[in-house]
Parts: sequence; structure tokens; C-alpha cells
Amino acid sequence: MGQPQVAMTTEQISLFVLFAAILAIMLWGKFRHDLVAAAGLFLAVLIGVVPEADAFSGFAHPAVVVVALVLIASRALENSGALALIAENLIKSGRPLWAHITITGGVAAALSAVINNVAALAMLMPLDIQAARKAGRSPGLTLMPLAFAAVLGGLITLIGTPPNIVASAIRQAQLGEPYRMFDFAPVGVTIAGAGLIFIALVGWRLIPRARTPSPLFVKQDEFVADLAVPKESDLIGEFVSDLEEDAEDADVVIIGIIRDGKRLPRQGRYLQIHAGDRLTVEGSRDSIATFIKASSLQETSEEDQLVDADGKRISAPELPLTMADVIVRSDSPLAERSAQSMRLRSRYGVTLLGIARAGRFFREEVRARQIEAGDLLLIAGTKDAIENSVRWLNLMPIGQVSVAAPKFWRVALAVGLFVGAIAAATTGALSFTTAIAIAILGYGASGLVPAREFYTTIDWPVVVMLACFLPLGAAFDQVGGTALIADGLLIMTAGGSPVVALTLLMAVVMLLSGVLNNVATIVVTGPVAIVMAQHLGVNPDTFLMGATIAASCSFLTPIGHQNNTLVMGPGGYAFGDYWRVGLPLEIIVLMVGVPMLLFVWPL
Repeated sequence: MGQPQVAMTTEQISLFVLFAAILAIMLWGKFRHDLVAAAGLFLAVLIGVVPEADAFSGFAHPAVVVVALVLIASRALENSGALALIAENLIKSGRPLWAHITITGGVAAALSAVINNVAALAMLMPLDIQAARKAGRSPGLTLMPLAFAAVLGGLITLIGTPPNIVASAIRQAQLGEPYRMFDFAPVGVTIAGAGLIFIALVGWRLIPRARTPSPLFVKQDEFVADLAVPKESDLIGEFVSDLEEDAEDADVVIIGIIRDGKRLPRQGRYLQIHAGDRLTVEGSRDSIATFIKASSLQETSEEDQLVDADGKRISAPELPLTMADVIVRSDSPLAERSAQSMRLRSRYGVTLLGIARAGRFFREEVRARQIEAGDLLLIAGTKDAIENSVRWLNLMPIGQVSVAAPKFWRVALAVGLFVGAIAAATTGALSFTTAIAIAILGYGASGLVPAREFYTTIDWPVVVMLACFLPLGAAFDQVGGTALIADGLLIMTAGGSPVVALTLLMAVVMLLSGVLNNVATIVVTGPVAIVMAQHLGVNPDTFLMGATIAASCSFLTPIGHQNNTLVMGPGGYAFGDYWRVGLPLEIIVLMVGVPMLLFVWPL
């Protein structure tokens, strides 16, 4: 395909220096990646290596649109309760550690194949931490395997991770046709399966056990919470003791029952439940949230409706109910007042469920207790109502969790629209971009994703960074920059087989992805992979697929992938802990991935 270039042109030197500066600043980590990419793009326009007319072309690129739309689809599946329903029914605390990692990792990988892998991890992390507490072990033994499994799952489909979408766009631009939805599946499933077996049987054993236990491993503050029995609840007529199995599974203790404003004695647990009763339970925020979902307590009744950000009442089916724990600041209007006297529900749209105060037990109802500065409160409402209450009442938020019980129609609609979009794209009836956009319209029209969440759900820094890198990558390729890098790698493997070149390419991309964002990595190395294959006279798909897989397999550092960063604090990991599991995992990816690439995408 021609001889390697020796002399570099002025444009090539300019772009090499610019890319080196961009990557160095990203490695420095003092500035946001999207701002660095935008600054690099505008500087490239100023020095004339990117035409001004192409400066904003990345924002109209299908790859950028798909990344944004997939994030909205992920939120719809999350809001519907479909993902939580799957996870909560599969993740239990009593299994052996290897079995727990296999199942949670398998769920994470499966979810990551169809939704954003960061969203999959964020949904499963609380369940994994809760299971660790119940089993009496540190979550540090399972969170890193969970994060890595979610990354591996993204290898399976076109929409599993942004690098796959970018690689498809590169293929369309340079080879004339994009990848289809499941072109990644044969190699991706094999690598994900092999990786999951490794981390479940061996990987978790490589995590240092001498680390200081994570702060999240320390028992969470225990709340005493009063949970309302809705008027049309299926629990009416049941005995309080009938709920003890659900309570035990959720790790809460049923303390008693309140009827007509009076707390019944301890033996009240043997009485039948009436409409309007309030069950008093004790447990952590996450435990109480799990119990609410399992028992359908605290659902909004007609007289108990909440309000949105504009103060308008919302009907129950539209409520994405959230529970949050907040600290009462000394300057809060709530200090020395009760929830009843403050009329929290009617004024602010939130319900006070529980109070944690130095282990003290209260005889009166939660809503009648006097709140003190420093108290930890458990409140429920819509996300907007909670955010507004935090701001208006001078509260300090700690965390939140969704407690909306899954409804069949929401689950069916969310899954149905998503599967329909995938089917339309797979059969060629529509492009995936158009198909998923139609599904998003359905999510918006049905209320599965409220209009305001369309914008808050999209990871704008990733979108902006990708949109800025695409024109830079195109310019880099047009001036011959990718050919120079490809020539350098080919010189290193001179006289060797294409298999050696493919292995070296994947190893280099993995190392680069360990310190750079995976989107930036594939934007730079994707075209290099195609040029290398063309120089060797072999199938470019083999090399492009190899680079794409390697770009996503960032397991050596906590900064290589957002999933790695998310679990660093909760798992109590040090920077150097990642390579202990990540290095052998990346070797396995190479050992399994290269033969599979040669089989599925022959040279």
C-alpha cells in the first residue's frame, strides 16, 4: 500500500503537536476533557488545519446523536422500574462470593449491552453494597469486579459503549458502511464470558484485603420511619407479621404499628392491617427503600399527592418517587419544628418518613416529632420536590434512591419501544439513529422520561468532547497523521505476521485507554487500525474491531473508565489496586480476543 513516509509536512507537525498537547493536558487532569477538546478544536481552526466550515460538523454527526439518545433510552428503562426489577430478583446476599460475583457481573454485563454501562453500574452498586453489608464482608471485594463486568458487557452490541458507535462511524466514513447492531456480539460475548469467569473465580482474590474498610461499609445511620398503608393496598387484612419475610430480606425491623395516631403495643404485630395504618420500621435508607418496593407501602394516595417543581399536583402513576436522606442545618426553618407544623407535604411536596438521632427511639409519630439541628431526615417525593426542599429549607443532602414500585404498563412500554427500535435497526427497516429517536419520542409522550430529564440525562461533557474530537480526527487522517502512526507500528513488527501487528495494536490501544477517555482513544486509533490493515493487505475490520475492543478495556487505572472511578471511593481502593486485577484481565482479553477476531473477521 505504499512506503512509510519519512518527511513530515507542516500540517502534520502542527496536528501532532496539537494532539500531543491535548492528550498531555487530559492526562494532567486539571481541566475537564470536553473543555480541552473544544479548545483544541478552536485552536486547530485558528491555525488553519481544520476548515472553519467543519468546526461544528461533529455536533451533527450520527455517532454524537446516538450517544445522546442511548443515554435517554437508558433513563427510560431505569424510570420504568424494569432494570431494578431484574436486578433485585437476581441479587441475593447469601450466595458464595464467587456465585454472587458471577450473577451480579452477569446482570451488569447483560444490562451494559443495551444501556450505558455507567448507568448499569450506578443502578447495581447500591444493591451490591447492601448485599455486602448483609453478608458481613467489605464491598471492596465485589465492586471492582462489578465495574469491570459492566465494562465488558459494553463490548457486545453497537450501543453498548460509545467507542463502538464511534468505530461504526469511522467504518462508514472510510469503508462505506457502518457496523450493524450485533456485529460486535460474537467476539464481545466470548470476551465478556471469559473475563467474567476470571473475575468471579480469580480476580476478586487479587484485590488487597489490607485496605482500610470503605466508609460505606460502616453501618449506615438507622432511621425509625413511619410508612403509610395506602387505601387500596393489597396488605389490608393481612397481619403485620406476614411482612416479616420481606422485612428480613430488606434488612429492616418492623417495630410496631400506628393506628388513629396512637402507637399500638408490641403485640400489634399480630393484628390485621387497616387502611390508613402506619407501620414503624427501623433500617438504613437503602434497606427501607427496598422494603417499600417489596411491600408497596408509602404509595401516594389521592389525599396524599405530591407536587412538582411548579407546585402543581401530580397524579400517582406519573410519580417517579425518590427517597433521600438529608441533614438539618442549624439555620434551617425545620429546626425546633415538626413536619406537621411545617406542613411539609402541602407546602414542599415531600413526606417525612423517618428521623435518625443518635440511636434514640421515639414514642410519637415521625411527623409529630420536633426536629433538631443535626438530625438526619429521611424524606420522600419527586426528584424536583426533594431538590427544591433541600434548597428552600437549608438542608444538606447525603444521598437518594428511587422507591417507585414498578408498574407493568411502564415496564412493558419501556422494553417494548426499545426492543422495537433494535428490531427495526437489525432488519434494516430504519437506521438505528432514526429508530431510537422514535422510541425516545414515545418515552417523552408517555411520561417515562419527563421533558426536563431529556437534558439532565445526557452526559454533555462526553457529547461535546466527541463532537469536538471528530473534526480533529478527520483532519488528522486527511493530512496523513494516522498513516504515520500506522507506519511506526508496522516498522516495530517488520517481518512479523499480521497477527503480531494486531496484537501489538490492541496492546498499545489498551495502554492508551488506561490514561485517556475511551472515546478519545478510538477517535485517534480507529483510523490507524484501518491504515495498518491496508498496508498489510488484510481485512480492515479485523484491526478496527481489535482497536475498538481494546479502547473499551480500560482496567489498569481508576481514570481509564468512569466505572473504575465510580467504585474507587465506595470500594476503598488505592490507585495501584486496579492493575492487580486489570493486567491479567487485559492479558485474557488479548488471549481470547485475537483468536476470536481471526475466526469471526478472517484476515
